[in-house]
Amino acid sequence: MPQNLVIVESPAKAKTIEKFLGKDYKVMSSYGHIRDLLKKDFSIDVEHGFAPIYEIPDDKRALVSQLKTAAAKASMVWLASDEDREGEAIAWHLREVLGLTPEKTRRIVFHEITKPAILHAIENPRDIDMNLVDAQQARRVLDRIVGFELLSAGRVQSVAVRLIAERENEIKAFVGEPYYRVTAQLTPQGEDHPFAAELATRLATHDDAMALLNDCKSARFAVTDVTVKPVSKSPAPPFTTSTLQQEASRKLGFTVSQTMRVAQALYEAGHITYMRTDSVNLSKLAVAAIASEIEQTLGKKYLKVRRYHTTSKGAQEAHEAIRPTYIGNRDITGTAQEKKLYNLIWKRTIASQMADAEMERTTVDIAIDNRKEHFVATGEVIKFDGFLNVYIESVDDENGKSGAQTETVLLPLLGDGDVLTALQVDATQRYTQQPPRYTEATLVRKMEELGIGRPSTYAPTISTIQARDYVTKGESRGVKREYEVITLKGGRLTTKTKSELTGVEKGKLLPTDVGMVVNEFLLTYFPSIMDYNFTARVETAFDEIAEGKDTWSDEIEKFYGSFHPDIDKVSQMRLEHKVGERQLGIDPSSGKPVSVKIGRYGPLAQLGSAEGQEKPRFAPLRKDQSIETITLDEVLHLFELPRELGDYEGKPMTVAEGRYGPYVKHDGIFVSVPTSISPFEITAEQAIELIQAKRASEAQKVMRTFDDEPELQVLNGRFGPYIVYKGKNFKIPRGTDAASLTLEQCRAIVADDGNASRGRASKRRK
Repeated sequence: MPQNLVIVESPAKAKTIEKFLGKDYKVMSSYGHIRDLLKKDFSIDVEHGFAPIYEIPDDKRALVSQLKTAAAKASMVWLASDEDREGEAIAWHLREVLGLTPEKTRRIVFHEITKPAILHAIENPRDIDMNLVDAQQARRVLDRIVGFELLSAGRVQSVAVRLIAERENEIKAFVGEPYYRVTAQLTPQGEDHPFAAELATRLATHDDAMALLNDCKSARFAVTDVTVKPVSKSPAPPFTTSTLQQEASRKLGFTVSQTMRVAQALYEAGHITYMRTDSVNLSKLAVAAIASEIEQTLGKKYLKVRRYHTTSKGAQEAHEAIRPTYIGNRDITGTAQEKKLYNLIWKRTIASQMADAEMERTTVDIAIDNRKEHFVATGEVIKFDGFLNVYIESVDDENGKSGAQTETVLLPLLGDGDVLTALQVDATQRYTQQPPRYTEATLVRKMEELGIGRPSTYAPTISTIQARDYVTKGESRGVKREYEVITLKGGRLTTKTKSELTGVEKGKLLPTDVGMVVNEFLLTYFPSIMDYNFTARVETAFDEIAEGKDTWSDEIEKFYGSFHPDIDKVSQMRLEHKVGERQLGIDPSSGKPVSVKIGRYGPLAQLGSAEGQEKPRFAPLRKDQSIETITLDEVLHLFELPRELGDYEGKPMTVAEGRYGPYVKHDGIFVSVPTSISPFEITAEQAIELIQAKRASEAQKVMRTFDDEPELQVLNGRFGPYIVYKGKNFKIPRGTDAASLTLEQCRAIVADDGNASRGRASKRRK
């Protein structure tokens, strides 16, 4: 019987650690927190120092019983949850719930799952840090107060929604200003070495552009200055949580939550260090290993040992940046996503200890003898690639597009006074760019800049605001816009009008109508909660609690004293029908008022009022409609539905508009209307065709039914045949002829699957 019980947070981590410890150690998982605040109740005792009221969830009771039994048999219990505040709180909850005594309890931490790190942790245990526990409790209690008393919008989530909503308002208010960008293809006189140059001044109008190009017909172009400067570029520091999320988004197209999920798997498999960190620090051992790798593979000239220091508030230098645990492992076994993310982390880590890239930048000023403006050409040559040999950091440009500036631009050999020939000069009409919408990655960067949230909160914050339908990730289709290109070539001026699609954005965060209304409500009635500085100050307060400089209950009391009176005041104002409501006018046919607002299931239109003699009618807005922009005519169009289409098989057919598009309803069955058919023009014949088509499709889906067991069917699904019984799905073994299955065979498959499930559950509990 093992004398030592080690409790970690996840089963994957338990499996990895068990390899490093001998037969005297048993490793079990708590599967995260084993207790939490009551789900449906406030769960905070305001009268007694805001003490949280915890419960063990039903789905954790069996696990807690197993942990208690194992802990009672062990001579020593090692609490090995993660080294952050959340992990410290998990260790404290385990100690409290399992009734562990100080004599037989040890707290151990490590930031990488390697044998040396685990053994070092065992040799250097410590007590549970109650300051970290208090900081975690303070965050949990404060967020429960805001979430429970105010809205399902949490404290940090609400501020994130504000950022996205304010950006959307900026875009709506933005008016693009036209200007002309002038570029030229030039070559030294008598030579064929064309290069590009750009006018150093933007021109405001068509007339300005025409005047310049007309003057260029007879102008003499000459080099007035050539400047050659050495330029060096340094590598980016190793990854923190936020920079990993940003770079994985730009380079790999990962969402923030996807990045953290994959990083968690890499950490638990022992491939990388802990993935929730705001430190760029590297241990001496890691730096030595990286230096050795660079020297052996690239040579000493590529090595430059660097010490990075974190500047962000609340960062813990004792932690390390995210890096591979074994620098010599260029590749790992794992999923395709794990391999991609590991490769990114490995390259960034190696590059951080490499020499600067050395470049030579040439700037050429070119005069136009009959104009005051001048052209500028720039070229860049890489003399020594340095860290660029391994890794190039991507950047988000001013328009929100991702990319990396690494091109080598060569210019011909030029000197002062050299006369140039203009092969072609183009004046292209451009427009000032609207502010870019946030991606998940740029939102994380903005939150970090403002001091909102911490490494552990970025991903859940962004996931939550999307799950609650305050924000959606989608695309802006853009609008078609014409622009002008004036070209001077061969002494002739030509003007062309071209068109472009502007404002197209994919994978950007857009506020929903619900999000905009919630944001407006909170800004109006709870400005302190929505204040960026307040949210950042709260994070600083949590940091001070974690450092033992402040008492958590005092901080909560100060907040509650100012926040709760606002809740009482607003709750007495009966605002539910006013917030977000927009009056559009009067229906000319009925004389009833028409409005749009947020209903229980999303944005809807209302015809009539609650005070009228007749009950008001409601119609949901379509996905592509917004309460802020929808017109009276568009709303009245919605009330033309539902339409009666007549009877089919003695039962009525109606066509209506739902949140996800138009549909025909017949005999309790809903059939989607394709986009090629207007719900306002669909005929009874077309509706019958759609109903029959759906029946045919459903008939093909049902392979077998049984009179003796009506709840059991054999269906043909997207991934092949399967059995459905009492609302549950059961796999059919490979090689089985699904179409000829008997009732007895189906029952046997269901029974075997049930036994296998119980076996798997039993195995998990062991």
